[in-house]
Amino acid sequence: MRGVDHDAPHYLHQLPVPGEERFASLALVNTRFALSHGPVDLLDDTDAARLWLVRHELLPDRTVLNGRQASRLRSLREALRELFAARAEGTRPPAPSLDALNSALAAAPPTPRLVWTGRAPHRADEPDTGNPAGAALSLLAEDGADLLTGPDADLLAPCGAQGCTRWFLRSHAARRWCTTKCGNRVRAARHYAARKTST
Repeated sequence: MRGVDHDAPHYLHQLPVPGEERFASLALVNTRFALSHGPVDLLDDTDAARLWLVRHELLPDRTVLNGRQASRLRSLREALRELFAARAEGTRPPAPSLDALNSALAAAPPTPRLVWTGRAPHRADEPDTGNPAGAALSLLAEDGADLLTGPDADLLAPCGAQGCTRWFLRSHAARRWCTTKCGNRVRAARHYAARKTST
């Protein structure tokens, strides 16, 4: 488990939303969000994209990321966002979003291997170490495909708080907000509106 980096900008201390600890693709989608002072993009340049991948243990620390690779990561994020929305709404996603996910899946597919531990063999998939950035994209795309097709897909939801663009996995059907902070903000706004209309 990663500790808190106290030297990081305050927006990196956003509370994680339910599901991010299990699905890196959900964390990726949530790298673009809004705060009171405006929009924040944790992948806004190549260095930021590399840092995000390293912090999520998807890229070795000393690996250099180029602008094209960072752009592909941002494209995958937007594709996943559209695929999540289509899944939540029960609609067909835009074809370019599917193409982007499938392209990322094929970026550096893992190689199947037979591994012998103890007295029994088992199959294992080894990531493509020759293309670490492609392997990171492929892992994120696979994670997103697993989320979209697995038992947690029905729990995937956008935050219902105005201005919040994050996605999360609901712990129960009535949950509408990604964090208690968003829920408190909505309740405070409702309370303020009710007081204003009653005066």
